[in-house]
Amino acid sequence: MDLHYTPEHEMVRKMVRDFAEQEIAPTIKEHDREQSFDRGLLNKMAEQGLLGICLPVKYGGAGMDYIALGIACEELERVDTSARVILSVHVGLNSMTLLQWATEEQKERYLVPQAMGERIATYGLTEPNAGSDVAGLQTTARRDGDRYILNGEKMWISLADVADQFLIFAYTDKAAKHRGISAFIVEREFPGVETGTIHGKLGVRAGNSGSISLQDVAVPVANRLGEEGEGFKIAMSALDNGRYTVAWGSVGLIRACIEASVRYANERHTFGVPIGEHQLVQQMIAQMVQRRDIGELLCLKAGWLKNEGRRNTRETSMAKWYCCDAAFDSAADAVQVHGAYGYSDEYDVERYLRNSKGAVIYEGSREIHTIMQAQYALGYREDRPLRCEMPAYDLDEWEAEA
Repeated sequence: MDLHYTPEHEMVRKMVRDFAEQEIAPTIKEHDREQSFDRGLLNKMAEQGLLGICLPVKYGGAGMDYIALGIACEELERVDTSARVILSVHVGLNSMTLLQWATEEQKERYLVPQAMGERIATYGLTEPNAGSDVAGLQTTARRDGDRYILNGEKMWISLADVADQFLIFAYTDKAAKHRGISAFIVEREFPGVETGTIHGKLGVRAGNSGSISLQDVAVPVANRLGEEGEGFKIAMSALDNGRYTVAWGSVGLIRACIEASVRYANERHTFGVPIGEHQLVQQMIAQMVQRRDIGELLCLKAGWLKNEGRRNTRETSMAKWYCCDAAFDSAADAVQVHGAYGYSDEYDVERYLRNSKGAVIYEGSREIHTIMQAQYALGYREDRPLRCEMPAYDLDEWEAEA
């Protein structure tokens, strides 16, 4: 395992950092206050190649590896979580899942325009009464000749109101429980698809979150992803990708907390000295640095496994669990360093704290990841090979296919 970043990785970091500081930072407070999503950001990200950053060149992607994807997520969330969420959902949960499970025909029809940013995609698993309990979902898909009829409601779906296509999970056999779940590619244009926006969120207010209503939506059999009954496996493999991006993003949020706290600690004076000279302030900043370094190493390990094409469910779970908790703790410390000013949106740290809480809940709550790690340690859980494994990263091979 190589812990060094390549020149390509450093290039990605600089490119995404410059992009985030120039295109997101100037207006993020306004969008956060107004709870508005900047739709123009999608086109700008597409122009930078970010919406297909780790997808093969042959499918319209940039052909970079999964570490590059992680760095992009880190640098986007360093400015605001809402920008990273776009990569987590469009690339991690949807496009990477199509790369792993879709037929060549499905890849040409759906993955290529997604990689090029011509169409935006999202992931529809969560429902009003089904989150951590995936088997509790109520959406159904009834086979009717050469199509399926889908009915149900999805909730807390990022990009719900801006996505062109959705990866929807529904029961084709309710009696089979999680083995009766199947996955479908649903287009917004299909009759019976309606979406709505959720307002009043604690954090990620500059991001779009909403609901998806499916009323007798006819979906061609050709749009089923994988075989009937493979939906649960597909959903879990997608979460390995989504959780990976969330973990890297949390490292970026910790980095932002450190930068803001160091800057303020050197500017603010109490008792005749910069507050950075007070040991308890130093302790909080030191703990942020410790969390950042541990989180980065956990993310690098998961990314290395992904580059090798090896299962990484346990490692990605650990990275997501640790990094999200660490980001929340770091944001709380950053507010404390800023004192009363940290309680005002005059400074960014209050937004960091609000944004950091969501990641402790979504993509598998802290409690779910705690249970997963215990089950691995106790021998109750093991990673079995999937029918479709995530392809290993090989830049030379992917570019040669272009």
